[in-house]
Amino acid sequence: MASQYWFLIVFLLLLAVAFLAPLARRARRRPPERPTVTEARPTETAVVESPAVAESPAVVESPAVVDSPAVVAPSAVVEPEVERPEPTAGRLLRLRQRLSRSQGLVGRGLLALLARDRLDDDTWDEVEETLISADVGVEATRELVERLRAKARVLGTASATELRGLLADELVEALDPGLDRTLRASPHDGTPAVLLVVGVNGSGKTTTCGKIARVLVADGRSVVLGAADTFRAAAADQLATWAGRVGAEVVRGPERGDPAAVAFDAVRRGIDSGVDAVVIDTAGRLQNKVGLMDELGKVKRVVEKHGPVDETLLVLDATTGQNGLEQARVFTEVVDVTGVALTKLDGTAKGGIVIAVQRKLGIPVKLVGLGEGPDDLAPFEPKAFVDALLGDD
Repeated sequence: MASQYWFLIVFLLLLAVAFLAPLARRARRRPPERPTVTEARPTETAVVESPAVAESPAVVESPAVVDSPAVVAPSAVVEPEVERPEPTAGRLLRLRQRLSRSQGLVGRGLLALLARDRLDDDTWDEVEETLISADVGVEATRELVERLRAKARVLGTASATELRGLLADELVEALDPGLDRTLRASPHDGTPAVLLVVGVNGSGKTTTCGKIARVLVADGRSVVLGAADTFRAAAADQLATWAGRVGAEVVRGPERGDPAAVAFDAVRRGIDSGVDAVVIDTAGRLQNKVGLMDELGKVKRVVEKHGPVDETLLVLDATTGQNGLEQARVFTEVVDVTGVALTKLDGTAKGGIVIAVQRKLGIPVKLVGLGEGPDDLAPFEPKAFVDALLGDD
């Protein structure tokens, strides 16, 4: 009987060991697993934070995009802030005081010489020197002085007032008043006029495009601007600012994008919206003439798929004087320039550059910039310019 009890006890012990052994093995495995889970959490957290740190510059750039003029545009459209410039008729006369520096050298300087009691050879030499220093050009100066001197001798002119009148006539004649200075900006055959604006960077080209838009709006025309200078990121933003002031539209593309594609889209947009004119700003790089020729040639060819380019305006910086004319020649060889916009004329005493530009390039000056204000670009009128240059009688 006792042996049976012992057998039962041993059997129960073996059964308990068989039951508890797996639990013990699982219990022994648990401690190593816990550290593994604990270590994974910091590792996972680090991986998540790393991209956040890497992406932080993008987060900084994003507000910069949000703060761009595009965000201000909706409020500008909602609020009646669109400017209406005054008509351009007579603008050159209204801005005559801006030519004070040129007036001092060319106008008062010449009149003081011609008012002398004796107009001897030395006096006429000084007249020549004054005109040459005003950037009229050596050849043009000699012809002008010879004609003025001959008229004074033949007519027996002696008074300062009479000599001023002769000088004014000669200067107007040197500016060739018979040239067509009309800005071709009227629509035709159901399509807007296309104005291609070219020139070196730094001449005020993009700003001049914005001011041309104001000139056209002031004279009752509607405009679309094309930001085809895709090599300067600021160029499109500048045009957008100018356009916003007069309620015009800007067509722009990606930075470093194809300028010809932007120009094409600008003209197409102008056709679709039924505006009177499309003004296209182009790149002004002059690293080599071949690259410039290829780029401007392509822009013109692509635009002409819509229709002809009505006006190709060359923007020149008046402060560069005769040196600027060498750069200008490159553009006249690349594209068919139809007119010149001479900027920064108020910042130089060399008002004679207008004569030199027309004489050397054979292209009429159609617009002159006489200040940094939005409406300081004026249609060029030879007689009004000479009157402003010589000052009051």
